[in-house]
Amino acid sequence: MLFNIPNILTMFRIAIIPPLVGLFYMQEAWAIWLALALYTLAAITDFFDGYLARTMNQMSAFGRFLDPIADKLFIAATLVMLAGFDRTPGFWLIPSIVIMMREFLIAGLREFLGPHKIVLPVSKLAKWKTTAQMVAIGFLIIGPHGEVILPYTLEIGQWGLLIAAILTVITGWDYMKIGIKTIRELDEKA
Repeated sequence: MLFNIPNILTMFRIAIIPPLVGLFYMQEAWAIWLALALYTLAAITDFFDGYLARTMNQMSAFGRFLDPIADKLFIAATLVMLAGFDRTPGFWLIPSIVIMMREFLIAGLREFLGPHKIVLPVSKLAKWKTTAQMVAIGFLIIGPHGEVILPYTLEIGQWGLLIAAILTVITGWDYMKIGIKTIRELDEKA
């Protein structure tokens, strides 16, 4: 089941990173709008790959392996790109750092708990965090080029990313509480 629709969508999310970054480097209005379109398309696949895997009964080990990696590569590359082009200067870089730190921490926790057959289910708040993060990043990508449609586009993205970072801390702590409890139980059994 390597090449089912959900897995193809997940692989697409990884494949879109180089063209997205390349378009962003051009810094022409048309290229930034196209970068936003590619980003939006890739962000939509983040919802549909899991949804289709469940509804079409096409869940696979490959998908469970690659989907979280695709998410992290996609978000990390985009956040670094935004920082490199001053969409998140100074203080506004902190939410990006918080988001990436949480992603590494939870990935490590899941990797540690996996052999013990312990799964950290995705909470509703974590889904809201992902939505806030995706929308904020979209505003940051379009940045000043979006002013023709919506004033303060960059600022909306920066504040949105801050909200996403706050949700990131809350959901990260929720996951860590489960992880710490499990680690203590494992230590007691040892």
